[in-house]
Amino acid sequence: MAWIKKAPYFSLLILAVVLAGCTISYSFTGGSIDYTKVKTIAIADFPIKSEYVYAPLGTRFNEDLKDIFVRQTKLQQISANADLELEGEIVEYRQYNEAVAADGFSSKVRLVVGINVRYTNNTNHEEDFEQKFSAYRTYESNRLLTEVQDELIAEMVKEICDQIFNATVANW
Repeated sequence: MAWIKKAPYFSLLILAVVLAGCTISYSFTGGSIDYTKVKTIAIADFPIKSEYVYAPLGTRFNEDLKDIFVRQTKLQQISANADLELEGEIVEYRQYNEAVAADGFSSKVRLVVGINVRYTNNTNHEEDFEQKFSAYRTYESNRLLTEVQDELIAEMVKEICDQIFNATVANW
C-alpha cells in the first residue's frame, strides 16, 4: 500500500528521465550547416552587368549578402579557398509598364532585380549550382523611379539575399 502513495512521485521521476533524454533542436535561421566540415565562406563582390546600372544597388547587395551570413551562421568569411564559395553578377535591373489605365497611360510600373549566383561547396560538390535569383516590386507610375528606388531596392535585396541563403546553407 505504501507504494501506491509513492506512485505519482515515481511517475514524475520516470517522466523527468525520459524528457531529459530527448532533445529538440530549433534553428531560427534555418541554417543546417555541419560546422565540423564547413568552417569558412568566401563571398566575392558581385559586379553589375545589367544594361541599366544603378551603382548603389551593387554596394547594397554585396554588403547585405555578406551580412546575412555573418549574422545567421558561424562561418568565418575569408577571401579565397573557402569551404563554401559564392560568386556571380547582378544581371538585371530594369523597369517596365505593368498596367495601363483607362486613359491609355501606364498606371503601374514594375522594377525588377536579377542576380546570377554560382555556389560551390568544396566539401560536397553535389550541392554546387548556378542559378538566377530575382525579385520585383510594383509602384504607381505617377511617382518617379528616383523617389522610390532606394526603398524598393532595400526590400528586393533583402528578399534575394534570403533566397540565396536558403538555397545555399538552409537546404530549403
